[in-house]
Amino acid sequence: MISYCTNVHPAEDVEGIVAQLDRYALPVRERLGADRLGVGLWLSAPVARGLADDARARKDFRAELDARGLSVYTLNAFPYGGFHDEVVKHAVYRPEWTNSDRVAYTIDCVNVLSDLLAEDATYGSISTLPLAWREPWTEHDDRRAAEAFGQVVRAIGDRPIKVAVEPEPGCVLDTVADALGWLSGRVDPEYVGLCLDTCHLAVSFADPAETLKAIAASDVDIVKVQASAALHVEKPAEAREALAAFAEPRYLHQVREFSGGVVHKADDLPEAWAELPGEGPWRVHFHLPLHQAPAAPLSTTTDVLRTVAAGLPGEPHIEVETYTWSVLPDAGDLVGGIAAELEWAQANLVKEGASA
Repeated sequence: MISYCTNVHPAEDVEGIVAQLDRYALPVRERLGADRLGVGLWLSAPVARGLADDARARKDFRAELDARGLSVYTLNAFPYGGFHDEVVKHAVYRPEWTNSDRVAYTIDCVNVLSDLLAEDATYGSISTLPLAWREPWTEHDDRRAAEAFGQVVRAIGDRPIKVAVEPEPGCVLDTVADALGWLSGRVDPEYVGLCLDTCHLAVSFADPAETLKAIAASDVDIVKVQASAALHVEKPAEAREALAAFAEPRYLHQVREFSGGVVHKADDLPEAWAELPGEGPWRVHFHLPLHQAPAAPLSTTTDVLRTVAAGLPGEPHIEVETYTWSVLPDAGDLVGGIAAELEWAQANLVKEGASA
């Protein structure tokens, strides 16, 4: 099932979420001519706590979703709150997986998803951050984080819910290889697996086909795919002006350059000019709409996404996650944009015979 992630919307209370669904999700479903539309809900920590503590509120919220023809298979529990604040940057990585607030939030999401899960779902997925920003982090933190995932697993019990850890450039689990190395032997693979964000994968310059082979050879499953595309520029020295439009202040836009056989790193786009050699192509952590490419000399990494989709084992959840619409240059109509992305995803990512 393909869903679109509602973290593109700023609402952080139930009434606001329902209003945003009326404003965007319902007209998107109608524009697509679909009886049901998958939505990957983002619930801020206070919303998740309120719903988890109130069975009647969960029932009412489920009724609101059903009335609009919206189905829930997955939650995005990476941002804890304030995801549309004026400046987010590193705050999105807090609280870390060493913090009891992160554990409580994730368990709240488990309890909420259990009651919202679509009737035809084989399981529900909850994506989460890759432990923390990379520093400070210690072996003691490793142990605390592993224990924290154990708490979540015990809370899940016999419910069909899985947690999906999402590697991201700059974090403790920077790459898929990092995530595989950390998860193996530390967590129960029946309950905790991988969220494969294809923007993050592309930014790392990892080969997507080889990455899928490495995952298949591990004991870690792909629980969820976040269908996303990164910003690519072949010759950054010739694209300074074009890139400047994407150096916005709200979100962190990590940059990687592949040159001299090495991946060079910068933590944000404004810093990249001083920190990277500028001799090879750049990839920027800026989620771009799947259905359209920016004007030359910029491009996107939808080829990485297509390769991943073609080689996916089974049918993990696929969530279109372009949370950056509000900071895109010339973003245009959001309903039309989301609908066009989902149409693109249906045409390019769904295997023949698989459900949409």
